[in-house]
Amino acid sequence: GLCRTEHMFFAEDRIKAVREMICATTVEARKAALAKILPMQRGDFEAIYRAMGGLPVTIRLLDPPLHEFLPHEDDEIKELADEMGVSFDKLKGKVESLHEFNPMLGTRGCRLDVLYPEIAEMQTEAIVSAAINVWKEDGLHITPEIMVPLVSEVNELRFVKKVIKAKADELIEQSGLKMKYMVGTMIEVPRAAVTAHQIAEVAEFFSFGTNDLTQMTLGFSRDDIGKFLPIYLDKGILKNDPFQILDQNGVGQLIREAVFKGRGKRPMLKCGICGEHGGEPSSVEFCHYAGLNYVSCSPFRVPIARLAAAHAALKDVQPS
Repeated sequence: GLCRTEHMFFAEDRIKAVREMICATTVEARKAALAKILPMQRGDFEAIYRAMGGLPVTIRLLDPPLHEFLPHEDDEIKELADEMGVSFDKLKGKVESLHEFNPMLGTRGCRLDVLYPEIAEMQTEAIVSAAINVWKEDGLHITPEIMVPLVSEVNELRFVKKVIKAKADELIEQSGLKMKYMVGTMIEVPRAAVTAHQIAEVAEFFSFGTNDLTQMTLGFSRDDIGKFLPIYLDKGILKNDPFQILDQNGVGQLIREAVFKGRGKRPMLKCGICGEHGGEPSSVEFCHYAGLNYVSCSPFRVPIARLAAAHAALKDVQPS
């Protein structure tokens, strides 16, 4: 299972703590806010590990842009300012300073962890300590798989992995368990795909984020494509919506190249995709022939994905 931690952050009872963390003006204040979030995340992960019963769980670190969490109305800013004990003007200035013209290409993904390593440290502690607790209490031998999103340069991953490893190794040593863990990345930037041989030196697994990879490869905004897609389909410029059916000639070739280059450095590299394409039959079949190990998709698409994967596997079986 792939766990996207941003969904947990959007719960009402923790948005305030996240906003406090984002708007903090010092590292100390940010760590104090993160300390409030830590037990919430740890509890979430314990529940996930138990529900999965020892099956593999990949947890993606915080990915969305900060603006999605920020208060934008003056009354919300004033309420948060009162809770934080700062002036309205100071907090409003902080919120305005975090504004970005293109937030989906801005401060999100691994960039958050490079700017604020304490976020990656807190999430690592939640992931690993939850695994330790469930191992000791339920006897489930868990190997946490920690995924760093939106990497485009191997040195980003090196930096974040160093933060993760320091905290994870410390916790595991204190626990006395012989727990292993993996650090991988989401390949969703074209540069990451074409430099996969470098990234595989650091990453222990790949997950292809086909939503963002499609968006960046084709130069189509996922949120705005609806304005011209019907015309493109009507005129035969496109055969399908590339956000629903994988663009095998473009995005698919980047995936093939990345798998080939990645396994050239790390032969047992586990590869899969995460995105709406993971539940679309022709895309699942492509993933099978591209050598991917798994697809991840939303729950209601799981039966379709399983059936498509079975059909693809059966096509490989030669008649006796």
